[in-house]
Amino acid sequence: MSMRFSTLVHLLSAQLSRKIASWVFVSLMAIEGIILIPSYYRQERQELRQLEEVSWAIIDSIVRLSYLEMDTGSEFYQKVETLTKDSIIVGITIYDRRGKVVFEFGELPEISFEQTQQDLIVRDRTWSQLRYDVAWSGDYLGTDYTLVARHNAERIQPILTAYKWRILGLVIIIAVVVTSSTLLVLGITVIIPILRLRDDLIAAGEALSHPDRPRVKPQFYSFSTERSDELGAVMQAFHQMFCQVHEEQEKSELLLLNILPQAIASQLKNGQATIADGFTEVTILFADLVGFTQLAERYSPSELVKLLNEIFSRFDALTEKHHLEKIKTIGDAYMVAGGIPMERSDHAEAIAEMALEMIAAIAEFNHQSQEHFQIRIGINTGPVVAGVIGTKKFSYDLWGDAVNTASRMESHGLPGTIQVSQSTYEKLKRKYQFQERGEIPIKGKGQLKTYFLIGK
Repeated sequence: MSMRFSTLVHLLSAQLSRKIASWVFVSLMAIEGIILIPSYYRQERQELRQLEEVSWAIIDSIVRLSYLEMDTGSEFYQKVETLTKDSIIVGITIYDRRGKVVFEFGELPEISFEQTQQDLIVRDRTWSQLRYDVAWSGDYLGTDYTLVARHNAERIQPILTAYKWRILGLVIIIAVVVTSSTLLVLGITVIIPILRLRDDLIAAGEALSHPDRPRVKPQFYSFSTERSDELGAVMQAFHQMFCQVHEEQEKSELLLLNILPQAIASQLKNGQATIADGFTEVTILFADLVGFTQLAERYSPSELVKLLNEIFSRFDALTEKHHLEKIKTIGDAYMVAGGIPMERSDHAEAIAEMALEMIAAIAEFNHQSQEHFQIRIGINTGPVVAGVIGTKKFSYDLWGDAVNTASRMESHGLPGTIQVSQSTYEKLKRKYQFQERGEIPIKGKGQLKTYFLIGK
């Protein structure tokens, strides 16, 4: 019982439940009122008839007296007064056949002689429901006189009031019981599932609007409920909709993360208009295919794109392996950086490892494809500014002298080698083997001392 009561209270806290309960309650009150209110008037008529039955003995005596003593007014008056003393009759009027008043006593009734000509008996309850007038025509009494009596109906009013409150109480009890039962059944079968579906929709909105949270589907009520009715169809449609949107969002997330670093993508999704960060030390790698322009003449466009895709896909795998950030590809050039967007102390080592494995990857590719590709790799370490510019086809990019120097290390390098700057050499000289190349002229830089990375 307590569980049902708590369920009912929970249902009434919902607006939909309150609306349904209000309509059911009002409708039941109206229907029961239409049915039960007439019973009040039947009860009223019954009480008045009983009043007439009680007074009829006196009325009958007065009628019999009127046959014998109507002409002796004083004696007739005294006898009528004696008959009506301490009775419910408080007034009498007697008319002859012509409508002339031949006798009056006590409180005069309000029923006129003309009214008595319409029916054998005329009844009228007046004076704030405390007086009850009854007129018996001469035809009904079998005399030449019409008798109108006024009754004291004061005792009837408390009886009718009590009866009215009993009816009202019964109506309210029936309405409350039926409303509660209806709401309980309707709540368990419809309203509570709708409220749970609403919670599912809110949870779905939260899950889809915060894609940075762990990619775990919420435990939806709708997913664990099987229904064969229309509400079950709505839940099934919601399930399909969420799964489809969730899947599409995951695809969009993966596509976005293929373009931007996760931290940068999160900033963009959070509405950050300007994304720019300065890094005091980053290691940048540039690599390009040697003689690519001449090689391109040997292949059709589709074959050329296929070859580049195979090579760069191997480089992408190495980027993932060493947790580096691929910046972009320009034609046959490949750019990757370590230490951004999340700073790390071993950025130079990670780039060096990737460079050595890129040389090995090209060698393996040549062996498998019977080609003769060679790459030049240039590496430099220094400060950069990183960020996203533009509003369309935006990308995460790097700016600064360190980027230009890294590009020069690649363009002024030798096929099949990894040329590094002095700054990168200083970071790696205790962990890797190098061959000093000496000072070489670098466009826009003058004479710079460079090294070839040989291995660990």
